[in-house]
Amino acid sequence: MGRCLTFLISILLLTACNNPAPKQEVSVPLADTLDLDDIIQRGKLVALTDFSSTSYFIYRGVPMGFEYEMLQLFADHLGVELSIEIVDDMDSVIQVLNSEQGDIIAANFTITQERAEEVAFTTPVLQTRQVLVQRLPDNWTRLNADAREAQLVRDPVELIDREVFVRKESSFYKRLQNLMDEIGGNIHIKEAGNVGTEDLIEQVSLGDIEFTVADENIAKLNKGYFPNIDIKTPLSFNQRVAWATRKSSTLLQDTLSSWLDEFVKTQDYAILYLKYFKARTQHRQRVLSEYSSLKGDKISPYDAMIKRESERLGWDWKLLTAMIYQESNFVADAEAWTGASGLMQLIPETAERFGADSLSDPQQNIHAGVSFLLTLQDYWSDKELDSLEQTKFILASYNVGLGHILDAIRLTEKYEGDPKKWSDVAVYLENKSQPEFYKDEVVRHGYCRGSEPVNYVKQVMSNYEHYRNTPI
Repeated sequence: MGRCLTFLISILLLTACNNPAPKQEVSVPLADTLDLDDIIQRGKLVALTDFSSTSYFIYRGVPMGFEYEMLQLFADHLGVELSIEIVDDMDSVIQVLNSEQGDIIAANFTITQERAEEVAFTTPVLQTRQVLVQRLPDNWTRLNADAREAQLVRDPVELIDREVFVRKESSFYKRLQNLMDEIGGNIHIKEAGNVGTEDLIEQVSLGDIEFTVADENIAKLNKGYFPNIDIKTPLSFNQRVAWATRKSSTLLQDTLSSWLDEFVKTQDYAILYLKYFKARTQHRQRVLSEYSSLKGDKISPYDAMIKRESERLGWDWKLLTAMIYQESNFVADAEAWTGASGLMQLIPETAERFGADSLSDPQQNIHAGVSFLLTLQDYWSDKELDSLEQTKFILASYNVGLGHILDAIRLTEKYEGDPKKWSDVAVYLENKSQPEFYKDEVVRHGYCRGSEPVNYVKQVMSNYEHYRNTPI
């Protein structure tokens, strides 16, 4: 029996060697890449966009934009902060995304087959079509409709041997190439470098160039800024505008698309669309304001004062501007229930201490507020803090008082956190609203609604990030 069993086993082994089992498909894991779990872990969603009247801009100190506001809502949905990265050369935005310098492209980005080979598109956020942008005749207001029409391009065939300026990597460039095949003639496509679509539209209005191409939603908005342009000649069928992620960021793409599927059905989406694409008079006022990062050269009415005073602190003036916006929204006579008033929300005792006779006088208020900041800076400069950390401790001290911050530091030390790291101290500052912490023996200043100064620091630094994005 034993010999038979041995023989049988030998036969089976030999058969297995001569007739190996079919190879199983082995899935090779993709190389590590940033995806949703990494974004949530780091607490920040990085969006790639450009300055435009629909994607992202600053108006009177407030970040705005159809896509910006949706991005902020999505970041809130994820429970993370939103960081905006401006891509100066939008022709390179896909490379920037795929090199993991950002997580999402959100910049009126049209879905094309060529782009879909390199990125994953989300559910579309809107639909539009491409139109020719051309300048109306110089005397267009005195011409009747037929006379105007006679001088405008209405048939794409009329573009043969004419110059049209667009960015090389834009969907407009590809469309013009296809259009040449369709009309059987050559269009002189001029590469516009990294100039944005809205800048090209302005160049048409000024007469610097004859033609450009734009998505109709953008062209309609710009028609409000530049009434001497014509945007009635379509060059394409409807196209979809969407956001894009890396192809490897599958969880992010799925989550974002699912969120957009639901959001585009909501009243909030309808209100946003109305705000940026239908209420054109109000939008025009924002964009053309001297306080717009698109057409203006100011963040606030007090930029000159802030620049002078920031030199005393050694701060970037945009950081001080971000703080003042958070204090008062640039309202010179703003008053709080605490008795604080003015641009930097000073209480009368502090104002008097630093020589301000009138809290509603912008120059006096800012000067006194900066003088107070200097005393706080002198205190924190001896604590061997990283410069960014020092700034956060100064801001928190200004907002809630030095005593509460020192209490939070003592609690941080007691519970073995890092007293030189604002994120650690912030935890115990928030905890000072709970009896077990504000009654702790190391606490000397009692109860504190710590979430307020923590959110204050966070918001000032967020404002500052937006202001640093501006070319102002």
